[in-house]
Amino acid sequence: MKKILIATVSVLGFAGAAFAAEVEGVVTSYDPATKMIVLESGQAFTLADGVQLDGLQPGGKVVITYDDGTTDATAVSVVE
Repeated sequence: MKKILIATVSVLGFAGAAFAAEVEGVVTSYDPATKMIVLESGQAFTLADGVQLDGLQPGGKVVITYDDGTTDATAVSVVE
């Protein structure tokens, strides 16, 4: 019985986990007021609380890490 309970808890806990995804693209615009980054592809991401940007410029290439299934950017790296 304990093995079944442990297996069920493990599966349920894993099902609620978020998976990270990445996208690389060229920035067309960034609005610091709304924390919105728009890429040339048309994809738009909102910076999650605590994400800092250094050197982000329109026309610059970035890699954005986000929670899969959302548009919340958890990290932004400028590619040189």
